[in-house]
Amino acid sequence: MAQQPLLVIAAGGTGGHMFPAQALAEAMLRKGWRVKLTTDSRGARYTGGFPAAVKVEERASATFARGGSLDKVMVPLRIFAGTVASILSMLRDRPTIVVGFGGYPAIPAMASATALRLPRMIHEQNGVLGRVNQLFAKHVDAIACGTWPTDLPEGVKGHSTGNPVRKAIHDRAGAPYIPPGDWPMSLLVMGGSQGARILSDVVPGALANLSDGLRERVRVAHQAREEDVARVEKAYAEAGLKAEVKPFFNDVPARMSEAQLVITRAGASSVADLTVIGRPAILVPFAAAAADHQTANARGLVEAGAAILMPESKFDPDTLTEHVEMILTQPEAAVKMAHAALSVAHPDATDRLVDLVEHLAYSPKGSK
Repeated sequence: MAQQPLLVIAAGGTGGHMFPAQALAEAMLRKGWRVKLTTDSRGARYTGGFPAAVKVEERASATFARGGSLDKVMVPLRIFAGTVASILSMLRDRPTIVVGFGGYPAIPAMASATALRLPRMIHEQNGVLGRVNQLFAKHVDAIACGTWPTDLPEGVKGHSTGNPVRKAIHDRAGAPYIPPGDWPMSLLVMGGSQGARILSDVVPGALANLSDGLRERVRVAHQAREEDVARVEKAYAEAGLKAEVKPFFNDVPARMSEAQLVITRAGASSVADLTVIGRPAILVPFAAAAADHQTANARGLVEAGAAILMPESKFDPDTLTEHVEMILTQPEAAVKMAHAALSVAHPDATDRLVDLVEHLAYSPKGSK
């Protein structure tokens, strides 16, 4: 009996890389493939939602962007060690195809696939290629693009697939939206996989300034960095706001589907989740993101009228209060925003990505 085809997924670093990787893993398992995920110890923290059938292999990797001088000296050695381990693993159990989702933990597996001349592709979540995907862009058989158009190297062709969302999000696609009204309302505040200090600095004060009747009806779920949790909890308590503050929420799909408004960074996965579920949003792009790619990610939602864009330079409590108050006191406008979010969704993004993976797996030459 022939062995099932094997997909090796290379991803890591943040939820932005891991969530679409998880969506692909779930879909390929349903189609009868075996799936391995290769990441590093940091990326392994985001594997809790992956199906148990996915074998997780941790590989040594590193980045020059973190650590002191000694850490930077060790970067090439760690990447080399991780690559050697990946090559040996792939020689023992040869993948049918290798798919990279970016993040430096993807380097060993993608380098190994290149060295062994295996069918390989990358998926870029943002409108601008991340550093690791830039490294491999001209050495893969295809590039799947989550945000379209994507800025690609000259001569390299991209395939517009959209950003896959994990099953827990897809199961809530187009969930009925309860508009703001004279009842308890939920606000979800997310700062990306690592939290965002600026949201912790600004949002509690802005919500404290809401009119009395509105403030009493608001319920907040706020993701904050671990070191910020205590002070954010205190700020909400002093303002008389009911708030749950945690470094990470494992039930974001449920919380987002129940929210009247989402205040979040404009990471590609967060934007994709908002469009598939369909929720009004206030987007605060990460100003230091490479090539300002979070602003590019937000463009579709903003142009559709589904979200309000607040650059960090203009993200202050008074302005945020105005935006929140406007959305939560105009239910018809909020419903229009929710519907507008759905209008720019790519609910078939996972299917498109699966089709591309299978095409390349059985047509190894592919197309760049």
